[in-house]
Amino acid sequence: MKIKLFWSKPSKNFLQTVLESPASGHEEETDIWSQTYMLPGENDHGTLKRWGQKQQWCKPSCIPITIILILIFLVVLLPLLDHAMERAETNPLLLPPSTCQNTCSISLVESIPEGLVYPNNTIPYPSTHDTWLDLIEYAQHTIEIGSFYWTLRQSEVYPDPSSVKGEQIFQSLLHAGKQRGIKIKIAQNAPTQDQPNTDTEFLVRRKAAEVRSLNFAQLLGGGVLHTKLWIIDRTHFYIGSANMDWRSLTQVKEMGVVVYNCSCLADDVSKIFDVYWTLGEKGAKIPDQWPASYETKFNIDTPMNLTLHNDTFQIYLSSSPPPFSPHGRSNDIDAVVNVIQRAEKFIYISVMDYFPLTIYTPKIKFWPDIDDALRAVAIEHKVQVRMLISSWNHSRHSEDYFLRSLADISNSFPKTSVEVRHFIVPATSDQAKIPYARVNHNKYMVTDNTAYIGTSNWSGDYFTDTAGIGLVIHDPVFNRNESHTTVRSQLQAVFERDWNSNYSHPLS
Repeated sequence: MKIKLFWSKPSKNFLQTVLESPASGHEEETDIWSQTYMLPGENDHGTLKRWGQKQQWCKPSCIPITIILILIFLVVLLPLLDHAMERAETNPLLLPPSTCQNTCSISLVESIPEGLVYPNNTIPYPSTHDTWLDLIEYAQHTIEIGSFYWTLRQSEVYPDPSSVKGEQIFQSLLHAGKQRGIKIKIAQNAPTQDQPNTDTEFLVRRKAAEVRSLNFAQLLGGGVLHTKLWIIDRTHFYIGSANMDWRSLTQVKEMGVVVYNCSCLADDVSKIFDVYWTLGEKGAKIPDQWPASYETKFNIDTPMNLTLHNDTFQIYLSSSPPPFSPHGRSNDIDAVVNVIQRAEKFIYISVMDYFPLTIYTPKIKFWPDIDDALRAVAIEHKVQVRMLISSWNHSRHSEDYFLRSLADISNSFPKTSVEVRHFIVPATSDQAKIPYARVNHNKYMVTDNTAYIGTSNWSGDYFTDTAGIGLVIHDPVFNRNESHTTVRSQLQAVFERDWNSNYSHPLS
């Protein structure tokens, strides 16, 4: 069977041509369509009809049928085609997928608390402070920030010389919004008595930023906006553990990732910010179905193919809680469990809190999603698990019971290995006086094939009713070796540096 079709736009005299076709059997030439059909069972020596060559155009009896077909095309099919084109123009999910090329660059970003020193200064990554300043300077049109709370200024919380770095970030934002004409949009958790967010109030009074606050009590009955997100011109962005707090720059250990010149990925994370911005409107409610413009095609099942240094990585963004995830967006807990299940050799986890519970609900509930996944891969697939959990003034004593329970399955079966250690940030007598400081605030996981960098602590509440983001980067299969440097291998090196440092201590 062979079919050859060539379509061109019908001329305005098309209908006239048909109507004026001779009623007799005379031949008529036409160039309206050129088509070749070979029907089943026919070949070049068989019956072959060619339109566009001299042939009998139509007998008088077929003219009414032809006119009807033409009218159906003009009245019915053309409007449907126009409507489909309009949908494609307004819904990016219906357009051909964009490709991310070598313009994108990704780097880990760290905050190392003052006084925490590694041998040979093994801190090769840019600081959170310097990264945020750079992002503000890069902005040409917009800065969009998703945040938990704000205490950047030196006048906030506690007078410490290191708070000057927070002041620098605040003044740079103020200057960008007030003097440079950058449009700044901030989506934040609703202010409370403990976290009044006077910084953002000041920016609003100075007309340097537009701020919306999400009321989780109204939206979900509980929870907070725990995301830490910067988006610049929808081209560059930062995701990580660092709050808009001067302590996150100098007194708390943080881990994040910055992505430059990557509009394809920045556009996707911007859809998450758009969800926050919409829900920050007065009286907002979570819709039963999010508009198509909030949807994504990049998720666990269909990650984006991102080209970095001529290697193609699979990457996607996850979010929580589930009601905040429009169609196509993977839930954060699903991403975490999927990364665990895909590990083949090892899983390294560095988080501030770890509980197989919901610890902020009125009634504590058992929540074993992550715990079960870790036990399963350790026992069934002999994947080595190492967990580096923070220990500081606000750690809950009950946490160690769950951590010991995990560690106790080591050697229960051959090659079953789960190790857990505490990471303790040292403090001088003066540093110890700074409230809510001197802690490893990291929220990441790295395996032999994947890096996950998030904004949530690991207890059930953060995945069920708290807003957060995760960035998942899966290495190319053929490049998983020690000599090839990727974001994943760099994150692995960070974990091993911390695990083997003097700040890592056994549970006991």
